[in-house]
Amino acid sequence: MPVIAVFNQKGGVGKTTTTLNVGAALAKRERRPLLIDLDPQASLTLAHGLRNTPADSSLYAFFSNAKPLSQLAVAPKARVNLVPASIELSKIEALHGGNTAISRKLKEGLDSEFPAAERLILMDCCPTLGVLTLNALLAADCVLMPVSADFLSMESAAKLHAALGVLEKRMHRQFKRRIVVTRFDGRRRLSYDIYRNLQGAYGRTLCEAVITENVSLAESPMHGKDIFAYAPASHGAVDYEALTAELETGGFFG
Repeated sequence: MPVIAVFNQKGGVGKTTTTLNVGAALAKRERRPLLIDLDPQASLTLAHGLRNTPADSSLYAFFSNAKPLSQLAVAPKARVNLVPASIELSKIEALHGGNTAISRKLKEGLDSEFPAAERLILMDCCPTLGVLTLNALLAADCVLMPVSADFLSMESAAKLHAALGVLEKRMHRQFKRRIVVTRFDGRRRLSYDIYRNLQGAYGRTLCEAVITENVSLAESPMHGKDIFAYAPASHGAVDYEALTAELETGGFFG
């Protein structure tokens, strides 16, 4: 069962929304995912209704004090476990930016506590290729890249593919990669142009399912809910159900 990094170097493309709602869709299938919030902004943590998480109860304690991940995991909803983040995670970037040894710490922690045959882990990465994201990528089997339907986000996808290629050569292995187009507006020709350009560049790596622009997706984190709990009949719920089904059928989740 895989470890999946949800990552793009551009902010505002739907990384947290995708981690939250794919995780929820997997929980509906009784897959019991573990979600890990690797962003000091703690958006995934907040989206689960958890506020003001103490540093010693967050992922920061794993990096700073070697507190086991299993002791940090909480269950904010049925069949979902979450390792929350806190603002103190930013200290890890500041203190260990030049320390290459720490880049494998998350992988070692996951491998020691969660047997590969049983785990299904989604990691919400911050939009920088720093210590925390490098930990996620070195621990990951798969990378899911949300790309919003705009030109700058499309350009960032090319840069990310190049960066992953360099990392794969150094690691002597390949990531399973999928791209999902988010914030797709069917009223705008640009959205279709972006999708066709990505399809031409990445072929089957691009998901057929797209995530349409939907107000319920923006509102649900304010209520500490995923889209299925907040607006189960919305376009957002339909889209994330379709995306998860496509990824599952394609073997992305093992």
